[in-house]
Amino acid sequence: MKNTALEIASFRYFVLNRIATTMSTQMLMVIVGWQMYDITHSAFDLGLVGLAQFVPALALCLLVGQVADRYDRRYVLIGCQIAQGGVALLLAAGTWYGWLGRELLLIASLALGATRAFQLPTQQALLPTLVPLTMFPQALAINSAASQFATILGPAVGGFIYVAGAAVVYDVCAVMCVFAIAMLYLIRYDHARPAREPVTLQSLFAGINFIWQREQVLGAISLDLLAVLFGGATALLPIFARDVLHVGSWGLGLLRSAPAIGALLVSLYLARHPIERRVGKIMLYCVALYGLATLVFALSRSFGLSLFALALTGAFDMVSVVVRQSLVQLDTPNEMRGRVSAVNSIFIGASNQLGEFESGLTAGWFGAVPSVLIGGAGTILIVALWTRLFPALRHRERMTTT
Repeated sequence: MKNTALEIASFRYFVLNRIATTMSTQMLMVIVGWQMYDITHSAFDLGLVGLAQFVPALALCLLVGQVADRYDRRYVLIGCQIAQGGVALLLAAGTWYGWLGRELLLIASLALGATRAFQLPTQQALLPTLVPLTMFPQALAINSAASQFATILGPAVGGFIYVAGAAVVYDVCAVMCVFAIAMLYLIRYDHARPAREPVTLQSLFAGINFIWQREQVLGAISLDLLAVLFGGATALLPIFARDVLHVGSWGLGLLRSAPAIGALLVSLYLARHPIERRVGKIMLYCVALYGLATLVFALSRSFGLSLFALALTGAFDMVSVVVRQSLVQLDTPNEMRGRVSAVNSIFIGASNQLGEFESGLTAGWFGAVPSVLIGGAGTILIVALWTRLFPALRHRERMTTT
């Protein structure tokens, strides 16, 4: 009973930390993107913001996995929150005193990317140690619901607070980081701590080798990588808000929140009704529908229809996230979860941050609308190809192999 109560309490603190962390991150991303476009009016510079956030994750991948597997994951996350809060205060000062420009925004994006490089895999590796593994899919859905709730609230709140000034938004982000740190200090758990094996070349690349040797895991995370890489339109939302749909910062905040609304609804459903059969086929179908919803968003000139299409992308993507994360965490032993999660985070980062760079680059060449159209069509083609290349993923029946 004591251990069960401890697990429940620690999981709640973890979820509260995730809400505060995600709100702070989302608000930072919205305002950094809006300020960059406000200063430069360049789609390419919006893409550079995404690239700057991805490069540290790629460069630090092997180090991140070792840190997450060798040290207390709570304190690694606390360090990440301190760094993110510091970046927020730096941006606030630059805004207040008028020396914030393109270069500082890119430097801040690099710093935020480095912080998230440590944060995401460590969070992923910590969660399975807080709950029994038999309950992990439900816990993952609850955690995802909390994250999506924060993703809905963060951009909307950030967009509205921006009316009072960008510096105010950055100050609020810093306060949220302090709250997130307090929640991490309250987490306690009795599960075995990660083993500190010697650092060797083999241990450094253990996460990559583990994923490469498991077709279902490799197929799931590479599908997510390419689908969001080509199908994502997040980096271009400032352009759609201002030049296509003709709404202001409040509209941008709602557009950024729309995918999370769909994801939240699906994650709440999955928390009560987890996917139990045909998990591989369901994932493939939902990624294809994600691409179709992206096409609808690209063609829409109605703000309401655009919000609905983005909500559908979030709903279908959430199914993919739950399946992928469950396969990765449940098929991986605890002593390797940090390294495997670090590699998984590279795929996530590539699909998000590198995808933002790809969107900005193609938008600079062809325009924002054609860029999103190409991405949506590409996502559907990738699903068709992956269905043939990874038959084991298509035939995966359940989350667990037992």
